[in-house]
Amino acid sequence: MILAAGRGERMKPLSDFAPKPMLSVAGKPLIRWQLDRLVASGITEIVINHAWLGDHIEHALGTGEGFGCSIKYSREAQALETAGGIAYALDWLDDGPFVVVSGDIYTEYNYRTLFSVAEEIAAGKADAHLVLVPNPDFHPEGDMGLVGGLDGGLIAPDATPRYTYGNIAVFNPALFRDIPSGEKRALFPWLYEFARAGRVTGEVFDGTWDNIGTPEQLNALDARLNRPKQIH
Repeated sequence: MILAAGRGERMKPLSDFAPKPMLSVAGKPLIRWQLDRLVASGITEIVINHAWLGDHIEHALGTGEGFGCSIKYSREAQALETAGGIAYALDWLDDGPFVVVSGDIYTEYNYRTLFSVAEEIAAGKADAHLVLVPNPDFHPEGDMGLVGGLDGGLIAPDATPRYTYGNIAVFNPALFRDIPSGEKRALFPWLYEFARAGRVTGEVFDGTWDNIGTPEQLNALDARLNRPKQIH
């Protein structure tokens, strides 16, 4: 599932005319970078939620046939935030664990590494898995800690050192079934209840990862991706 329903308030005025995931870097919309990387990893059944100017996304991506995947759309009258949006889209999702990524990040994370995580969740060993990143300059305080090793441990909301949620996760759909369809609900602090019960695993990814929330961040990423590669 690609999350694409946010209004993009900090991205104004650019987001007044297009949903934030449809803004381009290096000649390709942000959401296409995500879509292409998911497909390259072998994830080809995609659900995209949208609210603000969602028709732009549907017009650009269609059924997904042209991109090697199948896309279904969860249309929200108003953005329901992460947990609410996932709960609203459950009818489109399979009964097994699924990957969730935000449509407004750029990353070179290898989604294929989450396949084994999904198997662990399917076996009942956890309810969710979060990919964390080192704290970016705009969020130095971080979100949560990780106990048990950076390659794989348990999410600990109050532990240190702290890391930032990278907007990449795997979830058991059963987590969201008690959220009334159409209810607006953020992922945090709601998910911390399950983390404190030892049901949320995590890892730290220290590779390429950018959260694109402002025009300045968009322009910086565009410039970096367009920079000629040096040949050594």
